[in-house]
Parts: sequence; structure tokens; C-alpha cells
Amino acid sequence: MNAPTAPLSQAPATAAPAPSVTPPPQPRSLAETGLSHVMLRDLLLKTMFRMNLEYVSELSRVIALPITLIQEMIDTARTQRFIEATGTLHATSGNEMGYQLTDAGKARALDALSQSEYYGAAPVPLEMYKEQVKRQSVRNITLTRQELMKGMGHLILPPDLIDNLGPAVTSGRSILMYGPPGNGKSSISNGIRDALGDKIYVPRAIEYAGQIITVYDPIVHSAAEEQVDDPNALRRTGNRFDARYVRCERPTVITGGELTLDMLDLKYNPTARTYNASLQLKATGGIFIIDDLGRQAEPPQKIVNRWIVPLEEARDILALQSGEKFTVPFDTLVIFSTNFHPNEIFDGAALRRIFFKIKIDGPNQENFLKIFALVARKKKMPLDEKALVHLLKVKYPTINNNYANYQPVFLIDQMISICEFEGIPYQMTPDLIDRAWNNMFVRDEKIAK
Repeated sequence: MNAPTAPLSQAPATAAPAPSVTPPPQPRSLAETGLSHVMLRDLLLKTMFRMNLEYVSELSRVIALPITLIQEMIDTARTQRFIEATGTLHATSGNEMGYQLTDAGKARALDALSQSEYYGAAPVPLEMYKEQVKRQSVRNITLTRQELMKGMGHLILPPDLIDNLGPAVTSGRSILMYGPPGNGKSSISNGIRDALGDKIYVPRAIEYAGQIITVYDPIVHSAAEEQVDDPNALRRTGNRFDARYVRCERPTVITGGELTLDMLDLKYNPTARTYNASLQLKATGGIFIIDDLGRQAEPPQKIVNRWIVPLEEARDILALQSGEKFTVPFDTLVIFSTNFHPNEIFDGAALRRIFFKIKIDGPNQENFLKIFALVARKKKMPLDEKALVHLLKVKYPTINNNYANYQPVFLIDQMISICEFEGIPYQMTPDLIDRAWNNMFVRDEKIAK
């Protein structure tokens, strides 16, 4: 199929609003956090020790639990003589009572920190997180043709490509896009991401078997703005979901030739004695794009083999330092993008595991001219008939009229750079076409040594 794609805008388009995701409910008791009293107590002591916090409202914000639960935790720690009241009220803190660690509390905090340096936001137990993943599954998304086209608003796409992309995205299953380089596979992947549109809830950290795995990553997860409640207000009107989560755009993880198989495993931090989530775990509820497949140090067949269980069973198997293995949700739209023909890099069994295969070809001459004209208009480069005839009749026959979607942008940017260097108005001439063309290809010739 012909799939002309050309970037027309740097700003991502916004798709139509999707049905809202059910948020994780706020815990109304310590039992509803799913965490043990010892873990909650030690988290409180470590946070007070490391951040020098003394007010319930501050601790509620940092530990991400309601004020009533923090107060209950403090009251329990006071009976255990780990915390004491400072005995003063401070007007600047809304007349809150201050609290501090006792010597016994400091000793317990140091002992807990020797086991794990994690403090701050309370983690979400893995089993509770699995329930939230079901509520916001990427496979629950249904996009219309109009919504997908709007998400691809910065691209020019033929209807037959949308015919193939639409069912693939809506299914939430894996997609392989292949074809010659420079025809928009990466741009289409990003357009799919923009089309998703809605927001999900990403845990700051999850807990399994007493181990902490940090998930929220500001590089991957784009937090949505939220109304912040005044902790001293009589009526709270803003956030009603579990504050241990961050409301985010559906995440997108993009990797290329740098991808290695160990990036798909948990990363243990021996200093903090905590784990950092694997790339695909961070991408839960969103998209994982493996660009330039075939350029990695690992063979493509080996990379796909690592994904066989996740792709078929919607679950992934991870391991702790101890060697203990456990399962996590695999709720990710995986997009493989390659310049190689699939038969060159996969065997039949691997190809069967990839649900959709979509070829992205270069444009024909008509679509190439359409893209060229749109890019020229965007970049304020006046079109010239003689220059275009020279390009089509003289230059392209030298490469067997193989058009690619990146070429209009490349050629026009080259001519703009030449005009700016020469100090002349933007213009398109046969001579400038020749100079731009020389930078698009390297002649096959031997270099004298």
C-alpha cells in the first residue's frame, strides 16, 4: 500500500475525549492500604527522619495517604514511644501540633533505612495494582476512524493505511510496521500514542513480598495537572483518588538501537535496596515502541522471543535479586518498527506472535508532490514549476523514481539553509535542487588512500 506521511506540525494533535478511567479509590483505613502495620510505621519514621517533617499535613502529602490515616499511624507510634509531640502549636501550619522522633524512633528509623532506603509515598501492593490495570487497560480503548485521524493530524495518511491501523490499535495487540526507511513509521507510532488521548493512574511505587519497586518515572509519565486540596479546608473538593497514584497521560516508552534485553528486567539499586521497574512495566496501560528493530545488539528473533509469554498471556515474569519470580500485568500496545523485511529477521513462529503486520511504503509521484507542496507552504518556501520539473524529470530518474516521505522535508530544509547562507530570499531553482540533492545521497565511489 502507499502510505504517504509528512510531518506538518511539531505540536501533537489531541484526540477526542475518551471515556474516563475509573480511578483507584482512596483507602479509608490502614487495612485498605493493603500494607502491613510494620511497613507503614517504618515508612513514617524513615520519612520523618530523612525529610525532617513534623506536621500531619506535610506527612500526608509526602506519604500520599489521607490525613486521618497519618494521624492514626502517629498515634500508634506514640504509644510505642517512637514519636512524641513537640508540645507547641504553630500558626503558620494552621495551628497543627508538631511531632518529632524520640531517640528510640531515630534508632528504629536508622535500622529500617539499613534494610531499605525507600521513604516517601506509600507503595501500592502488587495485587491491588493488578486490579487498577484492569480498570484502565489499553485493550479497553475503542477509537473511531475520526479519532485516529485526529491523533495523526500532523501526518498525511491514505485511507487504506487507517483501515489497517484502526483495528490494530483498538485491539491493543502487537503491531509490526515494516518498509523502506524514511517513510514515517516512527511518526505513525507517535501518532498512535497521541490518538489514545485519555489518562490513567500510575503508582509511584508497588510492593511485592516486602520489596519496593518504583514505577512512576517523570521521563516516561507525563503527569496531568490536578486540583490540590487545602488540607485545612472544612470541605475537600479536589482529588478523590488514591494519592499513591499519579494521574498521567497514557505512557509511551520508545527504544531504538540501544535496546538490550536486560532493560526488560527489574533494576536493583544496591545502595537504596529498592528496584526500578522494567521498561515494559513503566509502559503499562500505554505503548511500547521498539524502533529500528534489527539495529540492536541482540538479534530481532531473540528480542521477540523475550516477548512471547507477555504477548500471548498478557502477563510478564520478573525476578527479584533472590531469584524469586513473580508475574506482573502486561497491558501494553507493542509496536515493532523495522526497515527490514520481516522474513529476513524472524522465523514463522515469531511472526505468528505479532498480531498485525502493516507495510509502510513510500508515496507515488502524485502523493509525493502533495507532501512537497504542503511542506513548502509550511516552511514558507515558494514553489517553482521549472525547479519541480527538474526534480521529477532529471533527478528522480537517477534513483529509479523511488520516492520517500522524508525527502520533501530534507530537500526544502537544504534549500532554506543555502538561501540563508547566501543571504538571498527563500527560492526554489534547478541549481538549488541540485545542491540539495547532493546532500541527500552519497555517491558510490572509491576513496583514494
